[in-house]
Amino acid sequence: MRVQRVVMPWDAVSWTVLGDDGSPIESADRFLGFLSSSGKSPNTAKSYAHDLKDWLCYLSGRDLSWDEVTLEDVGSFVAWLRLPPQGRDGTVAVLGELAHHCGASTVNRKLAAVASFYRFHARHDAKAAGVLQVMQAPGRSYAGTAFRPFLHHVTGRGPQPRRAVKVGAARPLPRVLTTAEAQSVLDACGHLRDRLLLGMLLDTGIRIGEALGMRHEDIDIGGCLVRVVPRDNANGARAKGGRGREIPASAPLMRLYADYLNREYQAIDSDYVFVNLWAGPAGRPMTYPAAYDLVTRLRAATGVAFSPHWFRHTYATWLLRKGAGMESVKELLGHASVATTIDAYGHLTVEDARAVLEAAGWFTGQEVRL
Repeated sequence: MRVQRVVMPWDAVSWTVLGDDGSPIESADRFLGFLSSSGKSPNTAKSYAHDLKDWLCYLSGRDLSWDEVTLEDVGSFVAWLRLPPQGRDGTVAVLGELAHHCGASTVNRKLAAVASFYRFHARHDAKAAGVLQVMQAPGRSYAGTAFRPFLHHVTGRGPQPRRAVKVGAARPLPRVLTTAEAQSVLDACGHLRDRLLLGMLLDTGIRIGEALGMRHEDIDIGGCLVRVVPRDNANGARAKGGRGREIPASAPLMRLYADYLNREYQAIDSDYVFVNLWAGPAGRPMTYPAAYDLVTRLRAATGVAFSPHWFRHTYATWLLRKGAGMESVKELLGHASVATTIDAYGHLTVEDARAVLEAAGWFTGQEVRL
């Protein structure tokens, strides 16, 4: 089986899963087509397609029908995912002390994709639709009984669907660049366009897709303001979420943008800020692959193993360390809920904790002599 990119007649991009005979697998194709038609990004559809391919490969290797699986089959799928690819068909023995091929967060992401696949087919009375989820009363569970929080009766929430199988995973801390690492990456950029792209991510915390879809009208040099506007873009870049936002930017970023226009952009006729200048077709909006190719080159040049999203994490973490409120950071990042911001950034590293304790005089004003 393999994942295949699909281009619609109206230039929309989607993904599907092909069987060993090269034909689309009907159950997966319907679900992935639904994702695309309902406005999900091509990257989301691609991720779901790869996760569904793993599930369908697992079923195929055991001669199981996708709509007649049991809860035990789902549990075995988790164990199968943790095996290295060469050990999944049973022909290679795997030593017990080897690290899992898929970590807990990856397994949970794949289970979430499979659960979404079955929820879609539940509307068409698929037999196994209820295997991957159970109905649970809202609140935390203790000894089999759901704990109901204070004022629960006001919310009026009924039982909610929960995944029946989930692997315990520690919440990963966001990866943050140090000042020296961020500076070395920016200084390694050989062109103003590349420095502006990464500088934009660090100075405003926008996502890489939001930067690649940015137009000149979205940048207010005089007001030191950057706007994120959800729209369809020729390069497939997308602004996550349905609403736009305005983000204050620094004067140095605005000067860098002006230098880029004067020295590199010049007579290019395009609405897009980030365009192809040295690789064809010239003047076309910069794509995701081009941006990640730039990141790959900079990682090799600096030795800093970063991704574009690290700049967003760094922006948010630096803001919080300087005393910005969680609600303000939520608005700047464009999160739908402050709970999302708290989940991602409501943490203290050892260095942050030490700074808080020192500021409170904990180490110097102790009342008990140790």
